[in-house]
Amino acid sequence: MFQGKRILVTGGTGSMGKTFVHRVLSGELGTPKKVIVFSRDEAKQHDMRMGYLHRAVATDEVIFNNFRNVLEFRIGDVRDFGDMCSALKSADIVINAAALKQVPTCEYFPAQAILTNCIGANNIARAIEENGYPVNTVVGISTDKACKPVNVMGMTKSLQERILISANVLNARTRFICVRYGNVLASRGSVIPLFHDQIRNGGPLTITHPKMTRFLLSLDQAVDTVFAALRGARAGETFIPRAPSASVMNIAKALVGSRRIPIRITGIRPGEKLHEVLVSEEEVHHCVKRGAYYAIRPMLPELRSGKGRESNALSREYSSGDNVLNLGDTVRLLKRARLMLDDQDPSARDELLR
Repeated sequence: MFQGKRILVTGGTGSMGKTFVHRVLSGELGTPKKVIVFSRDEAKQHDMRMGYLHRAVATDEVIFNNFRNVLEFRIGDVRDFGDMCSALKSADIVINAAALKQVPTCEYFPAQAILTNCIGANNIARAIEENGYPVNTVVGISTDKACKPVNVMGMTKSLQERILISANVLNARTRFICVRYGNVLASRGSVIPLFHDQIRNGGPLTITHPKMTRFLLSLDQAVDTVFAALRGARAGETFIPRAPSASVMNIAKALVGSRRIPIRITGIRPGEKLHEVLVSEEEVHHCVKRGAYYAIRPMLPELRSGKGRESNALSREYSSGDNVLNLGDTVRLLKRARLMLDDQDPSARDELLR
């Protein structure tokens, strides 16, 4: 799928972007001609570059060689139309992972969230349309918070989905698709690195509500969802992984284990939901199966005509409050992901918590 392609990853120094780039450089889906990591943080780009320079060992030889031959770092901002024009002009595939994604941050600085999450996506679509760039596919990275949004982050991500989906109408040569998934285990700013840090410091672990639930995916499963969408999504579709969900209380208890560390309830933060939803009750009516994933078909009639009738995959909304893992299964999930505190490599701690 990536053989000989030029791939642009906006926000490529974030947790998902870094994992995506690592998987692409492994050559599992072909060796690309170029992978461009596009972000505005030179320090993170430097750290990422140095990390690959230190991979010159036998087990990482392919990745190290691909890093030297195909990986390129570019400073720029999705908010800047000129930056996007410059980065997009030779790209075949674009992964838009650039985002303001912290719920409290977006609540206090909503205008900043609009600039990155909405204007940034529009700059990509506009640059391709106005300049006629031969981009094959654009993938927007979205979140469960975009479904039935109650906070600024979710609202801006929901608008990002609509901006990219509608771009298919005016940019018929380019396929614009999205992926939407829940919390990524151990991604930067997520709850598990926070709990690890609180445990190391003797507690307490802080939980906003004892009944709060969240969908949980590993970084590799998030990247798998992007790969699946690139393979199978039709123009305007949003791919949804079938993900387990757990209560935040059980995640905390699993990580604490037998340690004598208290858990304190702090109350729901501004813009937080008790349960997240990946497919709303309105979207159920145009949600179909695509292999191991759900696909939300576009509502715009121009993007649905000519497609055969497909039966709905769901009869009710897809909520993290349904089919919640018990404590034992939560422990097993975290152990499989090597996220129990005892499994952590001390040398990886800075990366996990940054």
